[in-house]
Amino acid sequence: MSRVSLVETKPVRERVSEAEWQTRIDLAACYRLVARYGMTDLIYNHITARVPGEEGHILINPYGFLYTEITASSLYKIDLGGNVVLKPDTPYGINHAGYVIHSAVHGARHDVACVIHTHSRAGMAVSAMTCGLLPLTQTAMRFYGQVSYHPYEGPAIDLAERARLVRDLGANDVMFLRNHGILTCGRSVAEAFNLLYWLEMACKAQVDCMAARTELELPADGVAAKTAHLFAPGTRRVYGEMEWEAMLRQLDREDSSYRN
Repeated sequence: MSRVSLVETKPVRERVSEAEWQTRIDLAACYRLVARYGMTDLIYNHITARVPGEEGHILINPYGFLYTEITASSLYKIDLGGNVVLKPDTPYGINHAGYVIHSAVHGARHDVACVIHTHSRAGMAVSAMTCGLLPLTQTAMRFYGQVSYHPYEGPAIDLAERARLVRDLGANDVMFLRNHGILTCGRSVAEAFNLLYWLEMACKAQVDCMAARTELELPADGVAAKTAHLFAPGTRRVYGEMEWEAMLRQLDREDSSYRN
């Protein structure tokens, strides 16, 4: 047997750095949490994370797994050109549309460590509203003045769309893909999940308010801007980091197999 074959038969845990393994655990946990809070779309959509210390390498899920099946060792490692760097022990490949969206953000935003894209019911609903996300609640005001919008171009399989995705996202960490879904990105897996969770809650509240068919109270722009400032990462603390340990404890109580 060749040396290459011997290396490839080793468990993933023995083929990656400590930093990558920890990122794999966090990313697998994020998949499980997105499923736990009802933001999945069967086997579709993606959460990706940058591999620490490896320029241009990201982790992505196999195309065919439910989010509840993702583990640290089941993730693909690919480069931003879509080439497989490390293949897990699975017959499934990767989804090209997911690669297009995520490689665009990771390639342009070097401050971003994790990107999440979902097709949740509330997220899709707000993505189709001309008004976009409104500052109807404190949760929504967290994102005031920091939301981007990208017009729908069809399923994201055209590599040329990457430049337009990056242009529309700009320096923001949240973007609505019109008539499609939502995208969040963060400096860590924890931060990206936290943004997604609260954005989803804001979308749900907006859909409920608008469905009530009653006059709605909107805060003054100054109040909404002040609220967004107080929730900004550099103002008090980075939201998501403290909550993350609690989320992991919750997962471990229920099913710790994501760590495998």
